[in-house]
Amino acid sequence: MDEATLRFYRGNAEAYAKRTFTSRQARLMAFLAQLPPGARILELGCGAGGDTAEMLARGFDVRATDGSPEMAAVASRHLGRPVEMLLFHELDEIEAYDAVWANACLLHVPRAELADVLARIWRALKAEGYFFASYKEGDGAGRDTLDRYYNYPSPEWLRATYADAGKWNALSIDSGEVIGFDDKMASMLFVVARKNL
Repeated sequence: MDEATLRFYRGNAEAYAKRTFTSRQARLMAFLAQLPPGARILELGCGAGGDTAEMLARGFDVRATDGSPEMAAVASRHLGRPVEMLLFHELDEIEAYDAVWANACLLHVPRAELADVLARIWRALKAEGYFFASYKEGDGAGRDTLDRYYNYPSPEWLRATYADAGKWNALSIDSGEVIGFDDKMASMLFVVARKNL
């Protein structure tokens, strides 16, 4: 994880937690609709825990994690339950989850390290497990006005990187626009993949 990006989230955890993200609600609901009742979900980069709360309310077994201890503390207070501090490269479980939800967090992984992180997620998924992640679209790494690192992938680069990480039964990429913490409109890529048998 990029140090400047981690510092941003550590220093802005409370302000970030006050934001609401209604635009991703439909994507979360569509993702959860594919899962069996009570499915075990790993959430990476849970932020303030808004998505975690939705998943818990619908009866899912959620392990919520974030790479910033300050953000994990904010989420823990919001949820009334512990949220773990976990950096992506620390994920080492094998076939432990029915699904992985990684909204707006893997977009900060350095391009050269993304295939390894995706491979760790692939290994952590059970056979036919589902995986959601979102990225800011682009054609090469860069920083935003808040000095946060982004890998800015193209759809083609993402498909190739996912293929390097593991075997998937299906992989779909949708696009859309969101307003970021910097109040700028960003083109996003939303990836849903399903692990092979």
